[in-house]
Amino acid sequence: MGMNRRGFLKITGISLLGLGISPAIDWFWRDEMEASVAKKWGMVIEMRKMDEETAKRCIEACHHVHNVPNIPDERHEVKWLFTVPFENAFPTQKHRYIEEGLKGKPFVVLCNHCENPPCVRVCPTNATWKREDGIVIIDHHRCIGCKFCILACPYGARSYNFEDPRPYIKELNSEFIPRAKGVVEKCNFCEERLAKDLLPACVEASKGALIFGDLNDPNSETRDVLSENHTIRRKSYLGTEPKVYYIV
Repeated sequence: MGMNRRGFLKITGISLLGLGISPAIDWFWRDEMEASVAKKWGMVIEMRKMDEETAKRCIEACHHVHNVPNIPDERHEVKWLFTVPFENAFPTQKHRYIEEGLKGKPFVVLCNHCENPPCVRVCPTNATWKREDGIVIIDHHRCIGCKFCILACPYGARSYNFEDPRPYIKELNSEFIPRAKGVVEKCNFCEERLAKDLLPACVEASKGALIFGDLNDPNSETRDVLSENHTIRRKSYLGTEPKVYYIV
């Protein structure tokens, strides 16, 4: 009988688990969750098309699909996609002669799925890692809620569940499991939708303000937009290599 690589790894991983060899856990979980295609996902946010209504629509789409709770207490707020003023999003870009239209303008922000993610380096349980396609993932079963990744993230893109999120979810999406109290969560670039050849929920809702695609594909719309426009990235001076670009 024939056996493919994934089947072999499953059997090998389970056998090694029975022997108490912990690295097998990594092989088993990550073979299941990582993309097999050599892609590098990225996003371009066209702020000239991003008005307040569009931003709201994108946030609502993201939060509905991923069962992000709407917690009234700002201290316990959970956010995957949110807005901050231009000056906060790009602190090194502000100056006294900045274009009037940018002053205080709300910019949509999210996890940047960095090429060099500091959150991954500090996680003591390997609960967060970067996939081959560039998406930074969290395994909520491994997360112990130490918050090291929150402190390490220079973009404020991660949230901690101080409470059980379920009572704060107005309409539960049964296709995406809500997180538990005591773990960290963030944007996952809709990796579960990408696996079905669907665009991220926020991109669909944006009506052209968000462009998403494979940065490794020179013929992708994302690459076309990047080659034709001047773009900026958040805190790129840190060497994190964010994969979210902004056209301002």
